[in-house]
Amino acid sequence: MADINPALSTPTDLSNTRSVADALNASLADCYALYLKTKNFHWHVSGPHFRDYHLLLDDQAAQILGVTDAIAERVRKTGNTTLRSIGDISRRQSIVDNDLDFVDAASMLAELREDNLKLVEGFRVVKDAADAARDNATSGIVDDWTDEAEERAWFLFEASRKG
Repeated sequence: MADINPALSTPTDLSNTRSVADALNASLADCYALYLKTKNFHWHVSGPHFRDYHLLLDDQAAQILGVTDAIAERVRKTGNTTLRSIGDISRRQSIVDNDLDFVDAASMLAELREDNLKLVEGFRVVKDAADAARDNATSGIVDDWTDEAEERAWFLFEASRKG
């Protein structure tokens, strides 16, 4: 990240927050990538469980999108800048896009489950960086984001069980 423009400077008593902001921005990029993938699968799911999966994925996408503003605002509160474009997201995301013309429902659920667990890994990086920077607010709020992602992974796992 480049030095912050003075016009965007934010008063904070925190120092050494660049690593926190970098971890938050990486998680934010992953949230946007996961949001779009979840919406893509929501729009294109097919099969005997269509309605259940369609509604589940819509709920999950809304939850993922809902956390993005909190993440970006946390970056700004630490005196840093956040994502600016789709290109910025693509450079930072670790969640891989899925551009296939067709994905069967079971594969959709499995892929999204793994992606949510990857998001949890990123949130743990945020937690470690926040703790190292003594950023209590970020350290506390990331616990909620982690819990939500773990719950999404659990729901996707349970929805994909056979029998």
